[in-house]
Amino acid sequence: MCECKPVATPLVTNEKLQKDDGSPQADASLYRSLIRSLLYLTATRQDIMYATSLLSRFTQSPSQIHFGVGKRILRYLQGTKEFGIWYKTNANSTLHGYTDSDWAGSMDDMKSTSDYAF
Repeated sequence: MCECKPVATPLVTNEKLQKDDGSPQADASLYRSLIRSLLYLTATRQDIMYATSLLSRFTQSPSQIHFGVGKRILRYLQGTKEFGIWYKTNANSTLHGYTDSDWAGSMDDMKSTSDYAF
């Protein structure tokens, strides 16, 4: 993945992932390892939190499509290495919070996904 072509976004717009998407099964052990690594990165890369959270729903039986979306996140990270959270020492610091949700975005069980960042 070091020589991969970067992409501008971690997910394709309006992409809907399902448990039974009809594609062949991926190596579950390799997929879980990818998800663990991406979850570790979310500590400093909040921009991949939603995509990683979405993919973590499929760790029991991932498909090749799910694995491909995971590789897309890696391609996104390759092109955005300079992104991250930077803290400056400043006496006038203010805390900002953001939240978002997708209201029944899961195609399998109609559950919502929500997230927040400070």
